[in-house]
Amino acid sequence: MSDMNDMNDDRDDQDAAFDEEASPDEEFALDLLEEELRQATAILDPVPPALRQIAVEAFALHDLDSRIAELSFDSVVDALPVRGATGAPRMLTFHAGEVTVDVELTPQGLMGQVLPPQSARIEVLSGPQAGSPLTTDDMGRFLYEPSPAGPFALRLRTGEGVIVTDWITV
Repeated sequence: MSDMNDMNDDRDDQDAAFDEEASPDEEFALDLLEEELRQATAILDPVPPALRQIAVEAFALHDLDSRIAELSFDSVVDALPVRGATGAPRMLTFHAGEVTVDVELTPQGLMGQVLPPQSARIEVLSGPQAGSPLTTDDMGRFLYEPSPAGPFALRLRTGEGVIVTDWITV
């Protein structure tokens, strides 16, 4: 009978060990192991690019009450080329109801204006994390540096609601 009690005492000691918090060295080792597993997964089983794109696009839908500002002008598609002009900025125009967003995209960054002029907080979306928020000036203008790389969209928070632009690939 005492053997049974000794086994129960051993189990109680093991359970108590699991209940205690890990020491800083153990936490560091667990963090290191987690990072090594993430790196191995990224190499051996990477996320397919198509799935990554779907995830990025779905992330934009987390503002389900937002209005979509559709692209109505893109200088790459709609403008007549000017002979001899190189390095011209890309001009984009988005519309959502009565709100227009004009954007000029250059290698240094993007400049834009919300029309009619109004106060808005703007986030440049270029993946799962939004960029630092911008605020328009009295004329509805904003500036973002550096230029986004890859697909991006703008999220505007105005007094009338949230507007998200179509995604554009640079």
